[in-house]
Amino acid sequence: MVFFGVDRAAEFAALFRGRVALLTGPSGRTTDNRSTVEVLQRCCDLRLLLAPEHGIRGDKAAGALFEDEIDGESGLPVRSLYTKASKRLSRETLDKFDTLVYDIADVGCRYYTFLSSLRYCIEDCAAAGKRLVVLDRPNPLGDRVEGGILREEAASFVGCYPIPVCYGLTCGELAQMMNGELQAGCDLHVVPCGGLTREMTFRDWGHYWVMPSLGIPRFETALLYPGTCLIEGTNCSEGRGTADPFAIVGAPYIRAEELSGAFNALGCPGVTATPVYFTPTASKHQGVLCGGIHLHITSEKALESVKLGARLLDLLRRLYPADFAFLPPVRQDGKIFLSLLAGHRDFEDPAWDPEALLNRYDRESREFRLRKAPYEIYKKEL
Repeated sequence: MVFFGVDRAAEFAALFRGRVALLTGPSGRTTDNRSTVEVLQRCCDLRLLLAPEHGIRGDKAAGALFEDEIDGESGLPVRSLYTKASKRLSRETLDKFDTLVYDIADVGCRYYTFLSSLRYCIEDCAAAGKRLVVLDRPNPLGDRVEGGILREEAASFVGCYPIPVCYGLTCGELAQMMNGELQAGCDLHVVPCGGLTREMTFRDWGHYWVMPSLGIPRFETALLYPGTCLIEGTNCSEGRGTADPFAIVGAPYIRAEELSGAFNALGCPGVTATPVYFTPTASKHQGVLCGGIHLHITSEKALESVKLGARLLDLLRRLYPADFAFLPPVRQDGKIFLSLLAGHRDFEDPAWDPEALLNRYDRESREFRLRKAPYEIYKKEL
C-alpha cells in the first residue's frame, strides 16, 4: 500500500514551525480517511486555511470566484486564493503564518490550477522568508509524460509553467523543480510518500478514488482528461453536466453515429467510442439535446490522451466545418481559451497540421523526461 505525505505528519512534526497555515481541498485526507485539517490541528499550531479553486471543502463550482470565510467544520478562518483581485498570497496573509503546508491531490495534468497556486506559494513564501512544506501525494497517472511544453505566449492560470500536459511528477517533485529552475530560494521541504515507485498509477496504490474536483469523478476520467479537456475551448460539450464528464463529447449539430464511426476509424490506441445522445444539465448546451461520442478506455497503457484530444479537434473541424468553432477570447489580450489550455497558439492557424504538431509533442516530451530526472524523489521499481 502507498502512504501519503500527510500520513507521516507526526513523523515530520518538527517541520511545522511556529504559526501554521494550510492550503488544501477536499482531497486532503489521510489513507485512513481523516482530513489534513484535523491531522494538523493535533500536531501543530494551525491558525489559517488557504483555499484554492473549488474551496477547502469542494463546495465552489469550477471557475467560481469566492471570498474569505470561516470554515464551518474547523472554525478556522479561510483566505481565498481564487478571487477576482488576486490569486497570490497577500502581505497581510503572509504575516499570519510562519510555515505554509500544501496538501492537494491533482491529476498529473498541467491544466489544473492547483499547480499555479503551488508556484505562487513557492515564489511568495520565498520573497517573505516563510517555510513551505509540501505533503506529497502520488501522481495518479504515474510517470506518464505527454504533450508539448507550454510556451510563454500562452501562459495563464491554467498553464503556469513550461511543462508538458502530462508531466510525470508528484506535486512534491514538481515543487522542487519549480524552486530549482526558478532559483526562487524557497525554504521548501517535501514530506515524501511511503511505498511509492515511479511506475505506479492510481490502480497500484491500494486506495479508493477521492475526487480532486467534481469534474473528475473516476480514475478513468483522469486518464481521458488531458486530451478531452481541450474540448472545453470549443463550442462542443466536454460532458460537464452529464454522468461521465470528459468521456462524453458532443454538440447539437453532431450526428452520433457519424462521429463515432469516424473517430473509431482514426485508430487511436487504447480507446474506442460508442454513439451517444445526451442533454447536459449544466455548462455548455444546458438543456439541449446533443449528439456525440462516449469514450471507453480499452488499454490504460496504450492510451495517448493528448494525441487523442488533438486528433479529435482535427476530426471535428473536418466533419463539421460550418458548425464547429473555437470559443471566442475571454481575455483582453485576444488569446482564445483553447490556446491557453494547449499551451501554444498553433490551433489559431486554420491550416494547422496535426501530424507536425504531434511530432513536436513527442520530441518535447522526450526532452522533458531528461529535464525532470534530477528532481525525481521516487525511483523505478527494480
